[in-house]
Amino acid sequence: MTELSYLSAAELSTVGTPTLWAVTIAGVLALLVLDFLVTRRPHEVSLKEALGWSAFYVALPLAFGAWVWSRYGSELGVQYLTGYLVEKSLSVDNLFVFMLLLAAFAVPTVLAQRVLLYGIAGALVLRAVFIALGAAALQNLDFAFLLFAIILIATAVKLLRDALSGHEQEVDINKMRSVKLLRKVMPVVEEYQGTRMTVRQNGRRALTPLALVVVAVLATDVVFAVDSVPAVYGITEDPYLVFATNAFALLGLRALYFVLHAALSRLVHLSYGLAVILAFIGVKLGLHWAHGVWPGVPQIPTLASLGVIIGVLAVVTLTSLRATRNREAGDAEVVAERH
Repeated sequence: MTELSYLSAAELSTVGTPTLWAVTIAGVLALLVLDFLVTRRPHEVSLKEALGWSAFYVALPLAFGAWVWSRYGSELGVQYLTGYLVEKSLSVDNLFVFMLLLAAFAVPTVLAQRVLLYGIAGALVLRAVFIALGAAALQNLDFAFLLFAIILIATAVKLLRDALSGHEQEVDINKMRSVKLLRKVMPVVEEYQGTRMTVRQNGRRALTPLALVVVAVLATDVVFAVDSVPAVYGITEDPYLVFATNAFALLGLRALYFVLHAALSRLVHLSYGLAVILAFIGVKLGLHWAHGVWPGVPQIPTLASLGVIIGVLAVVTLTSLRATRNREAGDAEVVAERH
């Protein structure tokens, strides 16, 4: 991580020129529009289709990372790739929650990708807001890194506790605050009406179940943004690279969901790995803050962080596959064991 003065906000540097920001945002919007066009007619996503889009959304961020490396050097290149890996790892957990919500709301298969796309679009907007707030905090608060460290460590502890208790599997739509609020505001019909969010019933406008699940997904986006943005700020202080890693990690989630739908339920130890990663980045941020106050305090290099993150993900993937190797592949059985 590059040195940052705690006395001068002007030293918070970024490679994001106005032109680069404009091109990147335009590219993200174009990809979102493309996804909405692809899903305009609800259909079941075949594995071939999902694999094709997933390959595209993996190749695109890797190509961008190669460009960052060649244009701005290996240090920023490693920061981008490490940040992208962190965000992609967190997004997989995001996908698992989406999977639970889709099951809880009994979303028809043909509508699943539309719900996911609304969730991704909402997540992008929320991440952009949190990234801007994070940059403002870094520029104006001497203790911003310490605050981010506390958030990440607290999130890691919560992840670990939920994983140990199995609480992360509890999805009761009747107890969700967003659902309760919507039902107080408007009546809700029982059946899905295609991609429509509202219908007219008995002379009154009513919500469809699709509206409920979309709002529920957007509500979970807020929770994930709280730990996701500080996590990548723990890798790079450049707001542009933070946005790029978030955008690339999120854009491919729609297709990745259908590729990993069965595999997601087998990653029974993922939450433990994410807890370790978030705690590690929290410690890294805490040391970085302490180094700014006491120069003798050591810092953790970004390359070492990349090694730790890859190692943790590899371990939890292998242990998860080993723990579920003798179980049936059915989602319901394995999901029940994911704790």
